[in-house]
Amino acid sequence: MMETLNLVLFAIEAVAYFALMVTLLHFRHRLGLGVFLTALGVMHFMETYLAAVFYVSLPFGDVSPGSSVFFSGKLMMILMLYLQEDAATVRQPIYGLFLGNLLTVGIAWVLQLHLPLQMSPDRTPDVDFLKEMGWLMVWGTALLYVDSLGIILLYEKLGDFFRRRVVLRFLISGFVLLTFDQIGFFAALNYFLDVPIAAFWAGWKAKMLAVCLYAAMFAIYEYRIRRGGAAISARSISDVFGDLTFRERYNDLLERTGRDMLTGVYDRTRMELEAPLMLSEALRQGLFTTILILDADHFKDVNDGYGHLQGDEVLKAIAARLGTTLRSSDRVFRFGGEEFVAVCPGTGHEEGLLLAERLRWTIETSVGTPDGKPVTVSIGVATADEDGADFTAVLAAADGRLYAAKKSGRNCVVGRPREAKFS
Repeated sequence: MMETLNLVLFAIEAVAYFALMVTLLHFRHRLGLGVFLTALGVMHFMETYLAAVFYVSLPFGDVSPGSSVFFSGKLMMILMLYLQEDAATVRQPIYGLFLGNLLTVGIAWVLQLHLPLQMSPDRTPDVDFLKEMGWLMVWGTALLYVDSLGIILLYEKLGDFFRRRVVLRFLISGFVLLTFDQIGFFAALNYFLDVPIAAFWAGWKAKMLAVCLYAAMFAIYEYRIRRGGAAISARSISDVFGDLTFRERYNDLLERTGRDMLTGVYDRTRMELEAPLMLSEALRQGLFTTILILDADHFKDVNDGYGHLQGDEVLKAIAARLGTTLRSSDRVFRFGGEEFVAVCPGTGHEEGLLLAERLRWTIETSVGTPDGKPVTVSIGVATADEDGADFTAVLAAADGRLYAAKKSGRNCVVGRPREAKFS
C-alpha cells in the first residue's frame, strides 16, 4: 500500500515539476529567461541532498525523488531549453552551477578555520556535511555538463533517422543520457555515502519511468500548446510598469516604432537601421552572425485560393513560429510580402543551418491552410564574416541561396555550397 502511494506521489511530483518549469519556459519572452534559469538552478542543492539521504520505497525498489524526478526533469528541461533557444544559452546555467558549487566547497574549507558558537543545544554546525554536499554537487554539475552536451548531440543525431519524430528523439535521448548519469552519479554516492548497489538499479528504473512521463507531457506541450496555441507576445513583464510614468510610456512607444502592423515583427525600415549595427557589433566581439531569409512557398496560391484575409492569417502564424523558435537575442523583420529576415548574432553557419531546418520543420508541421494543407517555406542562410563583412553583402548571399532553394523544389534550407543541404 505504501509503495503504491509513493508511486502516485512520484508521478504527481513529476507532473507538477514539468508543469511549472515548462510554464516559465513557455512565457520566457514575457517573464524573462532569467526566471526560468533561476528556478532551474536553485533546486540543485535540494536535488543533491535528496539524492544523498532521502529515499522512498516504490514497487521496484528504493529510490530518491531528488535524482529520479527532479534531476531527470532538469536534464529534460535543458533539452527543451536548447530546442527553443540554443546551445550557448544552455551552457550559461551549467557554468553558473559549477562555479557556485566550487565556491561552496571553498567556503566550507574556510569555515573550518572558525570556532563557531553553539547558539542552540539541538543545533550544531556541520561543516563536514557542507563540504561533502559541495563535492557531490561539483561532481553532479560536471556530470550535468556532459549530460547536456550528450543529450543535445544525440537528439540532433537522431534527426538523421527520425527527423519528424521529435517526441521519440526526446525519449531516446533521455533514456541514454540518464542511464549514463545514473552510472556516474551512483559511483559518487557509493564512494562518499556507501549507498548500496540495489539503489542503483531501482534509481535507474525510476529515471526511465520519469523520462516516459516527461516525454508524454512534452508531446502534449509540443503538439497541443506550443504549436496549436496563440502566438506569444514578446512584450516583457516590465512593460506593465511602463504605463505608470511618462518616460516609460515614451520608451514603450519608441519600441513599437518600426513594427509591421500585420505580423507584429519589425519592419524593413527597422531592419535597415538595426541589422547592420547588430552584425558589426558581433564582429567586433569576434562572433559570427547568421542571417536567414525565409519565403513562404506558393503564397500566391493561398491568397488566390482562400482570400487575402486567410493569407494574412498564414503570415501571422509564420511570424508567431519565428518568435517562439528563435532566441530572445535574435531579431525578426518582415522583409516584404511573404518574406522574413532573421538576424542571429553569435550563431555560426552550421548552427544557423540547424536553426533554419528547425524553423522549416516547425512551420511545415504547425501552419496550414483552412483545408489542412501544410504551408511550407524555403530558407537561405548566410553568415558574417564568411559570406561578407557587412549586412548588405551577407543578406545578398542569403537571398541568392533562397533563390537556389526555390529552384531546388522549395521546402528546404540552402547554405554555403560546401555545407550539407537539409530537405
